[in-house]
Amino acid sequence: MLAFEPSLPPLAEESAKIKPRGNESYIALVWRRLKRSWTGMAGLILVAFLVLLAVFADFFAPMDPKVTDVGFAPPQMMSFHDKDGNFVFQPRVYALADSEDLDPVTFQPVVGPDYDHPRLLGFFVKGAEYRLLGLLPANRHFFGSTDGQPVHFLGTDKFGRDVLARAIYGSRISLMIALTVVFIVTVIGTTVGMVSGYFGGTFDVWVQRFVELVLAFPQLPLYLALTSLVPVTAPTNVFLAFVIVVMSALGWAQMSREVRGKTLALARIDYVRAAMAVGATDGRIIMQHIFPNVMSHVIVAVTLAIPSVVLLESFLGFLGFAVKPPLISWGLMLQDTATYSVIGTYPWILSPVGFVLVTVFAFNALGDGLRDAVDPY
Repeated sequence: MLAFEPSLPPLAEESAKIKPRGNESYIALVWRRLKRSWTGMAGLILVAFLVLLAVFADFFAPMDPKVTDVGFAPPQMMSFHDKDGNFVFQPRVYALADSEDLDPVTFQPVVGPDYDHPRLLGFFVKGAEYRLLGLLPANRHFFGSTDGQPVHFLGTDKFGRDVLARAIYGSRISLMIALTVVFIVTVIGTTVGMVSGYFGGTFDVWVQRFVELVLAFPQLPLYLALTSLVPVTAPTNVFLAFVIVVMSALGWAQMSREVRGKTLALARIDYVRAAMAVGATDGRIIMQHIFPNVMSHVIVAVTLAIPSVVLLESFLGFLGFAVKPPLISWGLMLQDTATYSVIGTYPWILSPVGFVLVTVFAFNALGDGLRDAVDPY
């Protein structure tokens, strides 16, 4: 007698083949959601690239940003053809040379390519010496001329300094200011917001009146007024530290108000009231129950605040209130674009704007992706 074996329906068979995922941590769940957003992943890749570019700026810069060459030289285009138009496998650029002709507007010698002296390009070439991470002496650069001669992929400024090298070095200062300011703003704003929202009562009323007082100041005129208090002869490190302090002092209030709103809602949840009932201290409740639940909002707010600080630093640097030479930042480089005649004649000096746009897009895209990934609903 044959034994009867019940067969499963097709959908049940398919579901039986699926292996259970097991318990996923919160970080793993956020990462799985973030990978579904192509804009969030694009922002993450660009942010990682910008951080690497800033940390290893000496390696990625094709030459020393302080070395001068031909003033206001146009970008040198990479070519795979020789002077006769024949295709070659190794890329090259053609050195710039002054001609006897003068520009009718600026009365400066017209700079053009020298087809008789090509400069071959390659990866990991020898160039200007530097110290990797400030420690290890090195002279290798990611991309540049194989014979160590200067190449200007984005042209030069009025002093003949390479725009691309200065933009890469400027990413250090611009991102350092943005990350430092956002870190200080996050620490102060999150702490004040959680404490104010948790305790409430008269303490919350007085704290929020102070927060409203900070928010009531017109920030841009106050930035200009406070930064103008620093003497022109002050060291660059002192001026930079003062700019960071001013930006942080005026930026924490908005973060505090947002975190306070989240804390007011969390303080009335059952597990927080249960912790109060069993005698947990206020510090333990804030750090163990409230802080982890506001972190998702704080992370998104941080990624969206960094572009704002980058734009503010670029604007203040353009006005001359953020960074002073010999430091380099994107805003300081844009000072050369102060006149319309310079922009019209030498448009390549607007190249730092591209770095600012990429940075703003990268952090905004990452922030949008994280906002959807950390949403519990």
